Amino acid sequence: MELFEVTEGKAKILVPKAESIYDSPVFYNPRMALNRDVVVLLLKVLKPKIVLDALSATGIRGIRFALETPAEEVWLNDISLEAYELMKRNVLLNFPGELKEESNRAILEGEKRIVVNHDDANRLMAEKHRYFHFIDLDPFGSPMEFLDTALRSVKRKGILGVTATDGAPLCGAHPKACLRKYLAVPLRGELCHEVGTRILVGIIARYAAKYDLGIEVLLAYYKDHYFRAFVRLRDGARKGDESLENLGYVYFDERTGKFEIERGFLPTRPNAYGPVWLGPLKNEDIVNEMFELVKKGVELARPREALKLMHMLHEELDIPLFYDTHAIGKRIKVETKKLGEIIKALWKRGYRATRTHFSPTGIKTDAPYEVFVEVMKRL
Repeated sequence: MELFEVTEGKAKILVPKAESIYDSPVFYNPRMALNRDVVVLLLKVLKPKIVLDALSATGIRGIRFALETPAEEVWLNDISLEAYELMKRNVLLNFPGELKEESNRAILEGEKRIVVNHDDANRLMAEKHRYFHFIDLDPFGSPMEFLDTALRSVKRKGILGVTATDGAPLCGAHPKACLRKYLAVPLRGELCHEVGTRILVGIIARYAAKYDLGIEVLLAYYKDHYFRAFVRLRDGARKGDESLENLGYVYFDERTGKFEIERGFLPTRPNAYGPVWLGPLKNEDIVNEMFELVKKGVELARPREALKLMHMLHEELDIPLFYDTHAIGKRIKVETKKLGEIIKALWKRGYRATRTHFSPTGIKTDAPYEVFVEVMKRL
């Protein structure tokens, strides 16, 4: 396996040479550097002590946790023997010392304890019941095969990070796959990225409730080709019940672009999309602290992209769904004005309105559909 060195954030790692990232014997995707930046920011704010990168590959995520966050004990895990051997090399590349081997893991004791583990992620998490303060699931595709075990492995007031890269099911291109994996009916079209994000959070809430756990969404968003959610677990059956009260359904009229939401565990009308999470997608205080860190120039792999994303997430109105100005403009046969002009007109009428990271042509607002259409026509 021929290797070359790359730098990301404060970490330097060896990665295999390959024609494409998908041909590599050990997976490393430089496009996910921003994804890793965001979780580094979150851990800087929340300061969990014991963290697990459950599906590590080269080890870049866990190594960055050890180098860039206050975590005191960092676990890197992968089922691949090639990945395990490469992770050990990459840990020693960043942390001088001696790895002590014991059966299927190697441990580096120093200022921080780093554990490199060679095992199936589910078996490791089952072994480490209620052990981790933070677990990050970043698989290739759907995270669903790991979600149950992760919820049992993270401490009862711990934090879980979940990435889903299977956009086709969550965006409605493969509705049967979404129903099979996420137990939800997806919506295809202009709202798919937000609905897909809310489906992901919704299934986490439902799985957590089985264990008498509720969730608090710290941050959930969509970027590039993946959906991302960070939740803090809340202990107790009552908290689980409260989380389930945030579930509901979306009704969408393709002809007009009008949407309606309905809270409840079951829909009352046909052609409902969901169940989806209808609660907040961010903790305002935590997102503000993350944004402040980026503004202060904390070292990241993609600082400009991180600043742009965190600024958008910080400013964005935290309510369900949005209106796509281009799609609605086409439906009502009017030329679409600049988003800033539409937002300003809505504020003048007494409604809140912001851009949304879910779509470059979308506006989140508490204005009714009829008012939004009237504003577009008048402009």
